Amino acid sequence: MNALELLKQDHEEVKELFEQAEGTEESKEQRNIFNQIKKALQAHARIEEGIFYPAMEKHEQLRDLVLESYEEHKQIKILLKEMDDLVTGSEKFEPKLRVLQEIVEHHAEEEEEEIMFPQVRELLDDAALEQLGRKLEVAKGNRSKAA
Repeated sequence: MNALELLKQDHEEVKELFEQAEGTEESKEQRNIFNQIKKALQAHARIEEGIFYPAMEKHEQLRDLVLESYEEHKQIKILLKEMDDLVTGSEKFEPKLRVLQEIVEHHAEEEEEEIMFPQVRELLDDAALEQLGRKLEVAKGNRSKAA
């Protein structure tokens, strides 16, 4: 699978999980969905930071975008940790979940449509995107087995 399509699929999976979380009032169910969101975001960040971003950093015109993406990932990880530390039923949980959703959706939209992916498509041919996609798929598979 093309690397950009694989990353886009991950974004879509997380977006659907956020929609599920919005649709429930029960704090225990929200926590359960949050745990799925957290797992998906951590897996996605690992393959982006470990494979995709390093490959993109080699292109001068993408360096600043990659550095910005690392910073956005850092913000997301901090928020995930804060949410993890909250007790079930905390009044801070839902507002933090909404902020997390806003940050993640902004990050995904910026990558997919506005800035990074369009430039990557100009820089890499289909074969290179497929090869990178295979590396990402392998990393996702290895990670799943280790978890």
